[in-house]
Amino acid sequence: MASKKKPTDEPRYIAQNRRARFDYHVVQTWEAGMVLCGTEVKSCRDGHASLKEAWARVVDGEIFVVGMHISPYAKGTVGAHDETRQRKLLLHAQEIRKIAREVEGEGRTLVPLALYWKKHLVKCRLALVTGKHKADKRADVSKREAERDIKRIMKERNQR
Repeated sequence: MASKKKPTDEPRYIAQNRRARFDYHVVQTWEAGMVLCGTEVKSCRDGHASLKEAWARVVDGEIFVVGMHISPYAKGTVGAHDETRQRKLLLHAQEIRKIAREVEGEGRTLVPLALYWKKHLVKCRLALVTGKHKADKRADVSKREAERDIKRIMKERNQR
C-alpha cells in the first residue's frame, strides 16, 4: 500500500520578484494572504503569475497589490478575471496600521517579494524596502562574485 504524502511546511513558489532584492534594501517582511477568484487560483496552480512590476499600497486601512499579473486560466470560459486588477492582501488590523506608519517614512515602499503556496492557500511575502544607490548595487555584485570565486577555489582544492 502506498504511503500518503505528508504536507510540508516548505512553501512552493509560484512567482518571485528577484529584481526587488537587487534594487532595494529589504527592511522588514510579512506574510499575507490574498483575495483571489477561482480562475486566478487555477492559473497560479499552473504557474502563470508575475510580480515584475508589482508594488503595494495602503488604502483606507487595507493593503492592495497593484501591477501583479496573473494570466487568464487557459481552460476557463466566460467571466475570466482581469489580469492586472488590484488584489487585496489579508493581514491583521494592527499589522496594517504598523505597515502604514512604516511606509510614511521617506523613501520607503511596499513590494511583494514572492507568491507561494502554503498548504492549500496562496500567500504573498510582502516587504518594506528602501532604494539602493548604484554603489550599493555594485558592491552587492562584487561581493557575490567574490563568494562564487572562493567556492570555486575551495571545490578545486578539495578535488585534489
